[in-house]
Amino acid sequence: MATILIVDDDPALRDGLAETVSDLGHRPVVAASGEEALGRLAVGDVNAVLLDLRMLGALDGMATLARIRARPEPPPVTVLTAYASPANTIEAMRLGAHDHLTKPVGRADLAGALDGMLQRARPDPVPDDGRPAGGLVGSSEAMRRVQKTIGLVADSPSTVLIGGETGTGKEEVARALHAFSARRSKPFVPVNCAALPAHLLETELFGHVRGGFPGAVADRPGAFGRAAGGTLFLDEVGDMAPAMQAKILRVIQDRTVTPIGGTPARIDVRLVAATHRDLPALVAEGRFRADLYYRLAVVPIALPPLRERLADIVPLAEHFLAGFGRRLSAGAAARLLAYPWPGNVRELRNVVERAAVLVRGGLIAPEEIDLPGESGSADAEGEASTDLPGAVARLERRMIERALAAEGGNRTRAARRLGIQRQLLYAKIERYGLGDIEPAASEKATADVVKHDNEQGE
Repeated sequence: MATILIVDDDPALRDGLAETVSDLGHRPVVAASGEEALGRLAVGDVNAVLLDLRMLGALDGMATLARIRARPEPPPVTVLTAYASPANTIEAMRLGAHDHLTKPVGRADLAGALDGMLQRARPDPVPDDGRPAGGLVGSSEAMRRVQKTIGLVADSPSTVLIGGETGTGKEEVARALHAFSARRSKPFVPVNCAALPAHLLETELFGHVRGGFPGAVADRPGAFGRAAGGTLFLDEVGDMAPAMQAKILRVIQDRTVTPIGGTPARIDVRLVAATHRDLPALVAEGRFRADLYYRLAVVPIALPPLRERLADIVPLAEHFLAGFGRRLSAGAAARLLAYPWPGNVRELRNVVERAAVLVRGGLIAPEEIDLPGESGSADAEGEASTDLPGAVARLERRMIERALAAEGGNRTRAARRLGIQRQLLYAKIERYGLGDIEPAASEKATADVVKHDNEQGE
């Protein structure tokens, strides 16, 4: 039996967590503030901590986390918050949190967090010295996984490879990796490898010295030199010519750069690469070096397309509109949710900014959202309706369909993926006429003996 310290200034939530922790076979101890939590830790005999993010008093959750992680042999900490944001998710993970969960926390999620904390502890992080908020927007589960990964690897020197469709925000992830790292005071230098021919890309990356080639009348530092001490972002690295791939590989291996016409020089640069291409497929086809791929993909981050982040569409649109002083009507939000967004976040930004520029008033109406090729198919399926409840229902149906498909029709696992009780999922399947998606055979065989965690007295 482990001792779990629960830190929350809300007595009801604190007591509820304590009851669940006790039900899971552990001994809960409670603290109502960060100061009280630190005092309890000084006594010892605490195996893990559940820490609320927003607390009154001199120490909020983030400051308390930093103090806990600064202790010798600190216990693992999971941060709990009802106000998850990209910034606090990344910062909590960077400071050394084991996980960052949103309230209300289900019994299964809490059990998983406790099991994970009790099995292992992470090393101490760099002490908290403040980090900017970053440019990521989104609280969907897919984006929270990305944010957590950013927090875990921001201070690492390891090379990161960001994959994702065009327009998903790969450069925003790269900028967040830099902004939350110890290198944030040094330059962030982006280079689009697909935008330059090979001979110009070599000069752009490595630079040249005076007289290095005809027309080189002065020394020019390359991107590696300009990013000294900071981060170099190589966008669309999958479009590099084979000769350039070999040169980049040599730079990564030797940590030296040779300007055209010059001599080798040591570099201190954190390398982040991105591509919309399937690099393993290119490697199999002989169009991308396998050794370079493995050097780049030390830490892979896969960015989901916007069609798999439905919960982020309206928050992203509102974020883009904020600078124009405009708001979305319920009908406009419904139209955004009904569209598949083949151009991802970049297309969403263009659409809402176009609407913001052309609209006369402060509220954007449904008909002021210009979506290419959207009207015909939407009318056919009744998705052009402008009421928000209808849009939410369509979103809910789509999420259930995808969860069932991802879990091979297993409704128990689909309910767990969606974060709802199994019986509620059954009701929604009947409501939306999704009963033709057959449950997996394993579920049929165990339906009478397997009960979802959320049904066991959560």
